[in-house]
Amino acid sequence: MERIKRDNYLSILKNFKDQQIIKVITGIRRCGKSTLLEIFQDYLKENGVEEKQIISINFENADYEELLDRKKLYEYIKERLVKNKKTYVFLDEVQNVPEFEKTVDSLFIDKYVDIYITGSNAYLLSSELATLLTGRYVQIKMLPLSFKEYVSAFEDKTDITRKFRNYLRYSSFPQAIKLYNANPDNIDMFLDGIYNTVLIKDVMQRKGITDKNVLEKVTKYLYDNIGNRTNIKSISDNIEGVEKNASYNTIANYVDSLLDSYLLFKANRYDIKGKEYLKTQEKYYAVDIGLRYYMLGQGSGRDMGHILENVVYLELLRRGYEVYIGKYDELEVDFVAKKPENTIYYQVALTTREDAATHSSVLERELAPLKKINDNYPKYILTLDDDLDADFDGIKKINVLDWLLDG
Repeated sequence: MERIKRDNYLSILKNFKDQQIIKVITGIRRCGKSTLLEIFQDYLKENGVEEKQIISINFENADYEELLDRKKLYEYIKERLVKNKKTYVFLDEVQNVPEFEKTVDSLFIDKYVDIYITGSNAYLLSSELATLLTGRYVQIKMLPLSFKEYVSAFEDKTDITRKFRNYLRYSSFPQAIKLYNANPDNIDMFLDGIYNTVLIKDVMQRKGITDKNVLEKVTKYLYDNIGNRTNIKSISDNIEGVEKNASYNTIANYVDSLLDSYLLFKANRYDIKGKEYLKTQEKYYAVDIGLRYYMLGQGSGRDMGHILENVVYLELLRRGYEVYIGKYDELEVDFVAKKPENTIYYQVALTTREDAATHSSVLERELAPLKKINDNYPKYILTLDDDLDADFDGIKKINVLDWLLDG
Protein backbone atom coordinates (compact mmCIF):
# COMPACT_ATOMS: atom_id res chain seq x y z
CA MET A 1 0.00 0.00 0.00
CA GLU A 2 1.32 3.43 -0.93
CA ARG A 3 1.67 6.08 1.74
CA ILE A 4 -1.59 7.90 2.31
CA LYS A 5 -1.29 11.54 1.33
CA ARG A 6 -2.04 13.88 4.21
CA ASP A 7 -2.60 16.90 2.00
CA ASN A 8 -4.05 19.23 4.65
CA TYR A 9 -1.02 18.85 6.91
CA LEU A 10 1.43 18.82 4.00
CA SER A 11 0.06 22.12 2.70
CA ILE A 12 0.69 23.72 6.11
CA LEU A 13 4.33 22.59 6.04
CA LYS A 14 4.69 23.92 2.50
CA ASN A 15 3.25 27.29 3.55
CA PHE A 16 5.72 27.62 6.43
CA LYS A 17 8.75 26.27 4.54
CA ASP A 18 11.82 28.53 4.85
CA GLN A 19 10.03 30.86 7.24
CA GLN A 20 11.90 31.75 10.42
CA ILE A 21 9.54 29.78 12.61
CA ILE A 22 9.79 26.34 14.22
CA LYS A 23 7.25 23.85 12.92
CA VAL A 24 5.94 21.73 15.82
CA ILE A 25 3.83 18.69 14.83
CA THR A 26 1.95 17.07 17.71
CA GLY A 27 -0.39 14.10 17.86
CA ILE A 28 -0.94 10.67 19.36
CA ARG A 29 1.57 7.93 18.56
CA ARG A 30 1.15 6.24 15.18
CA CYS A 31 -1.14 8.92 13.77
CA GLY A 32 1.28 9.53 10.87
CA LYS A 33 3.70 12.25 12.04
CA SER A 34 6.85 10.40 10.88
CA THR A 35 5.28 9.57 7.52
CA LEU A 36 4.29 13.21 7.08
CA LEU A 37 7.93 14.21 7.58
CA GLU A 38 9.01 11.62 4.97
CA ILE A 39 6.44 12.91 2.47
CA PHE A 40 7.61 16.48 3.06
CA GLN A 41 11.27 15.48 2.66
CA ASP A 42 10.38 13.86 -0.69
CA TYR A 43 8.69 17.12 -1.68
CA LEU A 44 11.85 19.05 -0.80
CA LYS A 45 14.04 16.73 -2.90
CA GLU A 46 11.63 16.97 -5.83
CA ASN A 47 12.01 20.75 -5.62
CA GLY A 48 15.77 21.09 -5.75
CA VAL A 49 16.87 20.41 -2.16
CA GLU A 50 19.92 18.14 -2.03
CA GLU A 51 20.09 15.08 0.23
CA LYS A 52 22.92 16.66 2.26
CA GLN A 53 20.63 19.60 3.10
CA ILE A 54 18.31 17.30 5.06
CA ILE A 55 19.12 16.09 8.57
CA SER A 56 16.50 13.68 9.90
CA ILE A 57 16.64 12.01 13.32
CA ASN A 58 14.01 9.76 14.93
CA PHE A 59 14.69 9.54 18.66
CA GLU A 60 12.73 6.30 19.01
CA ASN A 61 15.36 4.67 16.77
CA ALA A 62 18.18 3.04 18.78
CA ASP A 63 20.67 4.16 16.11
CA TYR A 64 20.44 7.68 17.55
CA GLU A 65 20.60 6.73 21.22
CA GLU A 66 23.77 8.70 21.91
CA LEU A 67 22.07 11.84 20.57
CA LEU A 68 19.63 11.78 23.48
CA ASP A 69 22.24 14.06 25.09
CA ARG A 70 21.24 17.56 23.95
CA LYS A 71 24.85 18.80 23.69
CA LYS A 72 25.90 15.83 21.52
CA LEU A 73 22.78 16.40 19.43
CA TYR A 74 23.71 20.03 18.89
CA GLU A 75 27.27 19.16 17.84
CA TYR A 76 26.02 16.39 15.54
CA ILE A 77 23.71 18.80 13.70
CA LYS A 78 26.19 21.71 13.62
CA GLU A 79 28.80 19.50 11.94
CA ARG A 80 26.36 18.63 9.17
CA LEU A 81 24.95 22.08 8.35
CA VAL A 82 25.53 23.10 4.72
CA LYS A 83 27.35 26.42 4.54
CA ASN A 84 25.36 29.32 3.06
CA LYS A 85 22.47 27.03 2.10
CA LYS A 86 19.29 26.06 3.90
CA THR A 87 19.56 22.92 5.99
CA TYR A 88 16.26 21.28 6.89
CA VAL A 89 16.40 19.69 10.36
CA PHE A 90 13.77 17.10 11.33
CA LEU A 91 13.68 15.93 14.95
CA ASP A 92 11.08 13.17 15.37
CA GLU A 93 9.78 12.39 18.90
CA VAL A 94 12.15 15.00 20.25
CA GLN A 95 10.59 14.96 23.72
CA ASN A 96 12.84 11.95 24.40
CA VAL A 97 15.81 14.35 24.60
CA PRO A 98 16.03 16.02 28.04
CA GLU A 99 16.13 19.84 27.67
CA PHE A 100 15.84 19.51 23.89
CA GLU A 101 14.37 23.03 23.77
CA LYS A 102 17.81 24.53 24.46
CA THR A 103 19.25 22.74 21.42
CA VAL A 104 16.30 23.81 19.26
CA ASP A 105 16.65 27.40 20.47
CA SER A 106 20.37 27.45 19.64
CA LEU A 107 19.76 26.09 16.13
CA PHE A 108 16.91 28.51 15.56
CA ILE A 109 19.32 31.45 15.76
CA ASP A 110 20.96 30.31 12.48
CA LYS A 111 18.97 31.83 9.60
CA TYR A 112 20.04 28.97 7.34
CA VAL A 113 18.37 26.34 9.54
CA ASP A 114 14.71 25.37 9.01
CA ILE A 115 13.48 23.27 11.96
CA TYR A 116 10.66 20.71 12.15
CA ILE A 117 9.98 18.79 15.36
CA THR A 118 7.36 16.22 16.37
CA GLY A 119 6.11 14.88 19.67
CA SER A 120 3.49 12.45 20.94
CA ASN A 121 2.26 14.41 23.91
CA ALA A 122 1.49 17.94 25.02
CA TYR A 123 4.55 18.06 27.29
CA LEU A 124 6.43 18.95 24.11
CA LEU A 125 4.92 22.41 24.48
CA SER A 126 5.43 22.60 28.22
CA SER A 127 5.75 25.97 29.87
CA GLU A 128 9.55 25.96 29.54
CA LEU A 129 9.54 25.42 25.79
CA ALA A 130 6.66 27.82 25.27
CA THR A 131 8.50 30.47 27.30
CA LEU A 132 11.81 29.93 25.50
CA LEU A 133 10.28 29.94 22.03
CA THR A 134 7.36 32.35 22.50
CA GLY A 135 6.13 33.59 19.15
CA ARG A 136 8.70 31.52 17.29
CA TYR A 137 6.81 28.30 16.64
CA VAL A 138 3.62 27.17 14.96
CA GLN A 139 1.82 24.08 16.24
CA ILE A 140 0.34 21.64 13.74
CA LYS A 141 -2.08 19.34 15.57
CA MET A 142 -2.23 15.99 13.80
CA LEU A 143 -4.99 13.39 14.14
CA PRO A 144 -5.42 9.89 12.70
CA LEU A 145 -7.02 9.64 9.25
CA SER A 146 -10.10 11.61 8.36
CA PHE A 147 -12.77 9.58 6.58
CA LYS A 148 -11.83 11.31 3.32
CA GLU A 149 -8.17 10.29 3.77
CA TYR A 150 -9.28 6.77 4.69
CA VAL A 151 -11.36 6.38 1.52
CA SER A 152 -8.49 7.78 -0.57
CA ALA A 153 -6.36 4.76 0.43
CA PHE A 154 -8.62 2.38 -1.54
CA GLU A 155 -8.64 1.99 -5.31
CA ASP A 156 -12.33 1.10 -5.14
CA LYS A 157 -14.20 4.21 -4.01
CA THR A 158 -17.64 2.55 -4.00
CA ASP A 159 -19.69 1.16 -1.08
CA ILE A 160 -19.03 4.21 1.08
CA THR A 161 -21.41 3.03 3.81
CA ARG A 162 -19.43 -0.19 4.34
CA LYS A 163 -16.17 1.74 4.32
CA PHE A 164 -17.57 4.04 7.00
CA ARG A 165 -18.47 1.03 9.17
CA ASN A 166 -14.93 -0.30 8.74
CA TYR A 167 -13.49 3.14 9.49
CA LEU A 168 -15.30 3.08 12.84
CA ARG A 169 -14.77 -0.57 13.73
CA TYR A 170 -11.24 -1.13 12.45
CA SER A 171 -9.67 2.21 13.38
CA SER A 172 -8.60 5.41 11.67
CA PHE A 173 -4.89 4.91 12.40
CA PRO A 174 -3.06 4.77 9.04
CA GLN A 175 -1.42 1.38 9.63
CA ALA A 176 -4.79 -0.21 10.43
CA ILE A 177 -5.73 -0.17 6.72
CA LYS A 178 -2.73 -2.32 5.83
CA LEU A 179 -3.49 -4.65 8.71
CA TYR A 180 -7.16 -4.86 7.70
CA ASN A 181 -6.21 -5.86 4.16
CA ALA A 182 -3.90 -8.59 5.52
CA ASN A 183 -6.02 -9.84 8.43
CA PRO A 184 -8.54 -7.75 10.44
CA ASP A 185 -7.87 -9.91 13.50
CA ASN A 186 -4.43 -8.27 13.79
CA ILE A 187 -5.90 -4.82 14.37
CA ASP A 188 -6.76 -5.38 18.03
CA MET A 189 -3.13 -6.39 18.70
CA PHE A 190 -1.97 -3.21 16.95
CA LEU A 191 -4.39 -1.04 18.96
CA ASP A 192 -3.36 -2.80 22.17
CA GLY A 193 0.24 -1.79 21.43
CA ILE A 194 -0.72 1.86 20.91
CA TYR A 195 -2.92 1.95 24.00
CA ASN A 196 -0.36 0.41 26.34
CA THR A 197 2.56 2.42 24.97
CA VAL A 198 0.64 5.68 25.38
CA LEU A 199 -0.61 4.74 28.84
CA ILE A 200 2.78 3.62 30.15
CA LYS A 201 5.23 5.94 28.33
CA ASP A 202 3.20 9.11 27.78
CA VAL A 203 1.03 9.04 30.88
CA MET A 204 2.41 6.94 33.72
CA GLN A 205 6.15 7.51 33.26
CA ARG A 206 5.91 11.19 32.46
CA LYS A 207 3.41 11.99 35.19
CA GLY A 208 4.74 9.62 37.84
CA ILE A 209 1.43 7.73 38.03
CA THR A 210 1.80 4.32 39.66
CA ASP A 211 -1.77 2.99 39.83
CA LYS A 212 -2.39 1.63 36.34
CA ASN A 213 -5.60 -0.07 37.48
CA VAL A 214 -7.36 3.19 38.42
CA LEU A 215 -5.89 5.02 35.40
CA GLU A 216 -7.40 2.39 33.10
CA LYS A 217 -10.76 2.66 34.85
CA VAL A 218 -10.78 6.42 34.28
CA THR A 219 -9.80 5.96 30.63
CA LYS A 220 -12.50 3.35 29.99
CA TYR A 221 -15.13 5.40 31.83
CA LEU A 222 -14.46 8.43 29.63
CA TYR A 223 -14.33 6.32 26.46
CA ASP A 224 -17.65 4.76 27.46
CA ASN A 225 -19.18 8.20 28.03
CA ILE A 226 -18.12 10.07 24.88
CA GLY A 227 -20.60 12.83 24.13
CA ASN A 228 -22.11 12.83 27.64
CA ARG A 229 -21.86 15.91 29.82
CA THR A 230 -19.56 15.17 32.72
CA ASN A 231 -17.14 16.64 35.25
CA ILE A 232 -14.36 15.46 37.52
CA LYS A 233 -16.75 14.78 40.41
CA SER A 234 -19.01 12.56 38.34
CA ILE A 235 -15.98 10.63 37.08
CA SER A 236 -14.70 10.28 40.63
CA ASP A 237 -18.10 9.11 41.90
CA ASN A 238 -18.20 6.36 39.28
CA ILE A 239 -14.65 5.06 39.68
CA GLU A 240 -13.94 2.45 42.31
CA GLY A 241 -10.59 2.04 43.97
CA VAL A 242 -9.73 5.66 44.78
CA GLU A 243 -9.79 7.07 48.29
CA LYS A 244 -12.64 9.55 48.30
CA ASN A 245 -10.76 12.27 50.19
CA ALA A 246 -8.03 12.26 47.55
CA SER A 247 -10.09 11.24 44.55
CA TYR A 248 -10.88 14.67 43.05
CA ASN A 249 -7.26 15.77 42.66
CA THR A 250 -6.18 12.26 41.64
CA ILE A 251 -8.85 11.96 38.95
CA ALA A 252 -8.21 15.51 37.72
CA ASN A 253 -4.52 14.66 37.33
CA TYR A 254 -5.35 11.45 35.46
CA VAL A 255 -7.75 13.21 33.09
CA ASP A 256 -5.24 15.99 32.36
CA SER A 257 -2.62 13.35 31.60
CA LEU A 258 -4.95 11.55 29.18
CA LEU A 259 -5.68 14.84 27.42
CA ASP A 260 -1.94 15.59 27.22
CA SER A 261 -1.34 12.18 25.61
CA TYR A 262 -4.05 12.88 22.98
CA LEU A 263 -5.99 9.74 23.88
CA LEU A 264 -8.85 12.09 24.75
CA PHE A 265 -10.13 15.53 23.77
CA LYS A 266 -12.30 17.85 25.81
CA ALA A 267 -15.03 20.16 24.53
CA ASN A 268 -16.06 22.91 26.92
CA ARG A 269 -19.51 24.51 26.86
CA TYR A 270 -20.41 27.90 25.42
CA ASP A 271 -23.49 29.95 26.26
CA ILE A 272 -24.58 31.20 22.83
CA LYS A 273 -27.16 33.65 24.18
CA GLY A 274 -24.90 35.12 26.86
CA LYS A 275 -21.74 34.81 24.72
CA GLU A 276 -19.97 33.28 27.70
CA TYR A 277 -17.55 30.36 28.01
CA LEU A 278 -18.69 27.92 30.71
CA LYS A 279 -16.43 25.89 32.99
CA THR A 280 -18.69 22.98 33.93
CA GLN A 281 -20.37 19.96 32.33
CA GLU A 282 -17.81 19.52 29.56
CA LYS A 283 -17.80 16.56 27.15
CA TYR A 284 -14.98 14.19 26.24
CA TYR A 285 -14.27 12.50 22.90
CA ALA A 286 -12.00 9.59 21.90
CA VAL A 287 -9.11 10.03 19.46
CA ASP A 288 -10.23 6.93 17.53
CA ILE A 289 -13.48 4.95 17.55
CA GLY A 290 -11.67 1.71 16.66
CA LEU A 291 -9.54 2.14 19.78
CA ARG A 292 -12.74 2.66 21.79
CA TYR A 293 -14.20 -0.52 20.30
CA TYR A 294 -11.04 -2.44 21.26
CA MET A 295 -11.17 -1.10 24.84
CA LEU A 296 -14.89 -1.54 25.51
CA GLY A 297 -15.86 -4.53 23.37
CA GLN A 298 -18.68 -5.20 20.96
CA GLY A 299 -21.40 -3.52 23.03
CA SER A 300 -19.74 -0.14 22.47
CA GLY A 301 -20.95 -0.13 18.86
CA ARG A 302 -24.57 0.32 19.93
CA ASP A 303 -24.07 3.94 20.95
CA MET A 304 -24.09 5.11 17.35
CA GLY A 305 -25.44 8.60 18.08
CA HIS A 306 -22.48 9.55 20.24
CA ILE A 307 -20.05 7.73 17.94
CA LEU A 308 -21.23 9.88 15.02
CA GLU A 309 -20.92 12.95 17.23
CA ASN A 310 -17.32 11.93 18.05
CA VAL A 311 -16.47 11.62 14.34
CA VAL A 312 -17.89 15.08 13.58
CA TYR A 313 -16.05 16.62 16.55
CA LEU A 314 -12.66 15.30 15.34
CA GLU A 315 -13.39 16.40 11.78
CA LEU A 316 -14.09 19.95 12.96
CA LEU A 317 -10.74 19.93 14.77
CA ARG A 318 -9.06 18.79 11.55
CA ARG A 319 -10.67 21.69 9.72
CA GLY A 320 -9.07 24.11 12.15
CA TYR A 321 -12.02 25.06 14.36
CA GLU A 322 -12.19 25.59 18.08
CA VAL A 323 -15.12 23.40 19.06
CA TYR A 324 -17.55 23.95 21.94
CA ILE A 325 -20.80 22.43 23.15
CA GLY A 326 -23.50 25.06 22.65
CA LYS A 327 -26.08 26.07 25.25
CA TYR A 328 -29.09 28.27 24.48
CA ASP A 329 -31.34 28.67 27.53
CA GLU A 330 -32.14 25.03 28.41
CA LEU A 331 -31.51 23.70 24.90
CA GLU A 332 -28.25 22.25 23.59
CA VAL A 333 -26.48 22.70 20.26
CA ASP A 334 -24.13 19.79 19.65
CA PHE A 335 -21.25 21.90 18.34
CA VAL A 336 -20.33 25.55 18.05
CA ALA A 337 -17.36 25.62 15.66
CA LYS A 338 -15.38 28.84 15.87
CA LYS A 339 -12.69 30.51 13.78
CA PRO A 340 -11.67 34.17 14.08
CA GLU A 341 -13.60 35.01 10.92
CA ASN A 342 -16.72 32.89 11.39
CA THR A 343 -18.84 30.55 13.51
CA ILE A 344 -20.88 27.52 12.41
CA TYR A 345 -23.52 25.63 14.41
CA TYR A 346 -24.02 21.88 14.04
CA GLN A 347 -26.58 19.37 15.23
CA VAL A 348 -25.66 15.69 14.75
CA ALA A 349 -28.36 13.00 14.56
CA LEU A 350 -28.44 9.44 13.26
CA THR A 351 -31.78 10.24 11.66
CA THR A 352 -34.31 13.07 11.65
CA ARG A 353 -37.23 10.75 10.97
CA GLU A 354 -39.97 10.23 13.52
CA ASP A 355 -38.95 8.50 16.75
CA ALA A 356 -40.81 5.17 16.55
CA ALA A 357 -40.84 4.72 20.32
CA THR A 358 -42.25 8.13 21.26
CA HIS A 359 -43.85 9.13 17.91
CA SER A 360 -42.15 12.51 18.35
CA SER A 361 -40.50 14.48 15.58
CA VAL A 362 -36.72 14.14 15.78
CA LEU A 363 -36.37 16.84 13.13
CA GLU A 364 -38.27 19.40 15.20
CA ARG A 365 -36.21 18.52 18.26
CA GLU A 366 -32.96 19.07 16.34
CA LEU A 367 -34.21 22.28 14.73
CA ALA A 368 -35.48 23.84 17.98
CA PRO A 369 -32.19 25.17 19.43
CA LEU A 370 -30.93 26.31 16.01
CA LYS A 371 -34.14 28.28 15.39
CA LYS A 372 -33.61 30.20 18.62
CA ILE A 373 -30.20 31.51 17.53
CA ASN A 374 -30.79 34.88 15.90
CA ASP A 375 -27.42 35.57 14.29
CA ASN A 376 -26.60 34.99 10.63
CA TYR A 377 -23.96 32.29 10.98
CA PRO A 378 -24.51 29.00 9.08
CA LYS A 379 -26.51 26.25 10.79
CA TYR A 380 -26.44 22.58 9.84
CA ILE A 381 -28.02 19.28 10.81
CA LEU A 382 -25.73 16.36 9.94
CA THR A 383 -27.43 12.98 9.67
CA LEU A 384 -26.99 9.50 8.20
CA ASP A 385 -30.35 9.87 6.42
CA ASP A 386 -29.80 9.22 2.72
CA ASP A 387 -32.66 11.33 1.43
CA LEU A 388 -32.05 14.61 -0.39
CA ASP A 389 -30.47 17.56 1.36
CA ALA A 390 -33.05 19.97 2.72
CA ASP A 391 -33.31 23.57 3.91
CA PHE A 392 -35.50 24.66 6.84
CA ASP A 393 -35.59 28.46 6.96
CA GLY A 394 -31.86 28.62 6.33
CA ILE A 395 -30.96 25.58 8.47
CA LYS A 396 -29.46 23.01 6.11
CA LYS A 397 -29.79 19.27 6.60
CA ILE A 398 -27.09 17.25 4.83
CA ASN A 399 -25.80 13.70 4.84
CA VAL A 400 -22.86 13.39 7.21
CA LEU A 401 -20.87 11.11 4.87
CA ASP A 402 -21.17 13.69 2.08
CA TRP A 403 -20.00 16.33 4.55
CA LEU A 404 -17.03 14.22 5.65
CA LEU A 405 -15.96 13.48 2.07
CA ASP A 406 -16.44 17.08 0.97
CA GLY A 407 -13.84 18.36 3.48
